[in-house]
Amino acid sequence: MIEYALMDEYIELYKLIKLLDLVDSGAEAKQVVANGYVIRNGEVETRKRAKIIKGDVLNIGDEVTIKVI
Repeated sequence: MIEYALMDEYIELYKLIKLLDLVDSGAEAKQVVANGYVIRNGEVETRKRAKIIKGDVLNIGDEVTIKVI
C-alpha cells in the first residue's frame, strides 16, 4: 500500500497517478482512469479530474492501493 500525504485541499486523480510514477505520462494516467481501472472508495472512478481528498482509498488495477492521508 502506498500512503500519500496530501498537502493541499485536493489533488486531481490523473495528477496523483502521474506524481506517484505509476505511469510514464499524464496522457497515460488519463487513459488508465478513462478505461475504468481506478476504484475510488469501492466504486469505479472514470473522471480524470476527480478531486481526491484526505481519507480516499484508491485501487488501480489489482496491484496498487493508495491511501490518501
